[in-house]
Amino acid sequence: MAKYRDDLPQRRGGIFLTDGGMETTLIFHQGIELPHFAAFVLLDSAEGWQQLKQYYASYLAVAREHGTGFVLDSPTWRANPDWGVKLGYDAAALKAINVRSIALLGELRAGWERPDAPCVISGAIGPRGDGYKAGNMEAAEAEAYHGAQIAAFVEGGADMVTAYTLTSINEAIGVARAAKALAIPAAISFTVETNGRLVKGETLREAIEAVDRETDGAPEYFLINCAHPTHFEDALQMGEAWTERIHGVRANASTKSHAELDESETLDAGDPIDLGRRYVALRSAFPKMRILGGCCGTDHRHAAAICEACVTPRALSA
Repeated sequence: MAKYRDDLPQRRGGIFLTDGGMETTLIFHQGIELPHFAAFVLLDSAEGWQQLKQYYASYLAVAREHGTGFVLDSPTWRANPDWGVKLGYDAAALKAINVRSIALLGELRAGWERPDAPCVISGAIGPRGDGYKAGNMEAAEAEAYHGAQIAAFVEGGADMVTAYTLTSINEAIGVARAAKALAIPAAISFTVETNGRLVKGETLREAIEAVDRETDGAPEYFLINCAHPTHFEDALQMGEAWTERIHGVRANASTKSHAELDESETLDAGDPIDLGRRYVALRSAFPKMRILGGCCGTDHRHAAAICEACVTPRALSA
């Protein structure tokens, strides 16, 4: 049963840590093969289950050390029909794996949560296609497409869902509508290019305002992920209402563009200390940015640097 679905603790403030670049960590640091960059396949073996638990534990330990809450995102960024077909999963198998992913997070929460440090379980949704390229779905199509995965997360007992690395406004609208119809809170996370805009040229402001307008403000909040802070810092304007809707950042370690990262055969881990400083600056300008984590190239060292830079003794009551 979902613990926080009707009363997400993030609504009351405080800093909540997330994990970082799951796929890049598993591939480059642990030498684990992930076909089509899909971490969810590890849920199908006892060994993979333990590898995922160890991965999350490294971040949960950082959160415990710094006294923060945690948003546990499932390893299901690729667990949708298009990618499932490539990996040999039909609709029934995808449903089972998405439900199972929430069970994994439930085990982690049982072992790590404390009364003053809640762990929120979130079903992670990825784009239908490539996270670095433009999506072409209409909103109604996206609502139907992503609805099955969201329904599996509801059945599994997730507290919320979060759609990451979205490049399409219509796809974001569809996800938000599907989650609303299934009565589960949803967060929407866009990715941007080095110019701070979505791949088709829309600004973050245009994207966020369009999703809120077309869904009657359905998303719980918005995030930015899979881009370095230098790519989007200048796109954010203090004092503008739309920026108040951005409650989280999961940045890349590298300042490279998506095209450069796509072609790279080595991992660029960037500068964790500098990343932490940039998160401090973002939180100073936009205090509602309280969901803090990483994306491609980041690992628990980046999470620790972010916490050391951002967390105060009153982090959970701020």
